[in-house]
Amino acid sequence: MDWQKIAALTAVAGTAAVFAARAWPRRRKFSFERKTHCGCGSAGLAGAGNSVVFHARKGERPRVIVKMK
Repeated sequence: MDWQKIAALTAVAGTAAVFAARAWPRRRKFSFERKTHCGCGSAGLAGAGNSVVFHARKGERPRVIVKMK
């Protein structure tokens, strides 16, 4: 490798290390309710929203049904 490739790889590795060091103290524990919007954590919000249903089959016209609550 010539010196330019080594310098470029060093810059990339340094940048990756800086981003990893900045993100390390801010890591959160995985929360099923927060990441997937399922479970008891979102039970209070379930009745307040609208729902959209996409229905499509091969050979048929696709339908979009919006249910307002």
